[in-house]
Amino acid sequence: MADHPYATLPAERYWRKAVAGVPPFALDPTRPEAFQLTRHEKIATAGSCFAQEVARVLQEAGYTYHVTEAPPARADRTRQEAETRFSARYGNVYTTRHLLQLFQRSVGTFKPALVAWRREDGRYVDPFRPSMEPDGFATEEEVAAARDFHLACVRELWRTLDTLVFTFGLTEGWIDRQDGAALPVPPGVMGGEWDRDRYGPVNGTVASMTEDMLAFLDGLRELNPASRVVLTVSPIPIIATVEDRHVLVSNSYTKSALRVVADEVCRARPNVFYFPSYEVATAPSTMARYFGENLRSINEAGLRHVMRLFLRHAEGAAPVRHAAPLDLQQQASQVGQVICDEEALDP
Repeated sequence: MADHPYATLPAERYWRKAVAGVPPFALDPTRPEAFQLTRHEKIATAGSCFAQEVARVLQEAGYTYHVTEAPPARADRTRQEAETRFSARYGNVYTTRHLLQLFQRSVGTFKPALVAWRREDGRYVDPFRPSMEPDGFATEEEVAAARDFHLACVRELWRTLDTLVFTFGLTEGWIDRQDGAALPVPPGVMGGEWDRDRYGPVNGTVASMTEDMLAFLDGLRELNPASRVVLTVSPIPIIATVEDRHVLVSNSYTKSALRVVADEVCRARPNVFYFPSYEVATAPSTMARYFGENLRSINEAGLRHVMRLFLRHAEGAAPVRHAAPLDLQQQASQVGQVICDEEALDP
């Protein structure tokens, strides 16, 4: 064979050998040297709803899941268990701007004008984490006091974590036009009143989201120089779009743009790693098996595959290239309870 740049590439660089020629449940596109975690280091999570699944697996596998703001005791045990999957009670952090501003609010460099939203039942919620207190608050002052405590816990989280696992979820988001404060959902969904003059949609570009992430990382490293970050893109499709186009087209943009941002950030800063959960769940060889009937939820088989790879590489083990056994009964089971603000958008 004539000498050329592709002649001596390893098997993982060829689609036929690394994707088409591998049994679906053995697919492993993770770089062997991607990242490693230890049992004693403090690991925190944040991001989209998928981040809660990462937290659950870390907890069940015996890693030190770092929490600086624990949930209150609740009569609803399912709800309380779901709330234990947040390192602090910030709820879903869907966009890069939301993450950056969460950091800025916690260190005191940004204070939004918006304080609280009033619900139809007369109770108040925190617009930046509207699902975190199901019973709401009696007054706006209670919202502000709870937020001050929460942000102090978030600041402590940044200062003391060893590794942050952040799951990219959305490019589309909502802002308060007064000062650009990023919101997880628009008013009218989980509290507040819709006002098109005050609130508006935004859709992040690759450039703006990369800038957000680099600013967040630089702030985090200034506060905690030894911190590491593992990035991943949620494989869960978006639930709705406000763009004037088909939701499938918007979903394609969302995941593509976020994937590029992850790559740009990993190249630009040290000790930032990418884990390919999106690629595993949506690969042609696995996609049909890993999504529920709604074509959006990741079933337990998909979660087990993704998280098995995450733990294998976290523990520094060599990737497995043979097929994993298929448990049809387990595959048919549903994913665990998670808290997703985005679900409230679906009428």
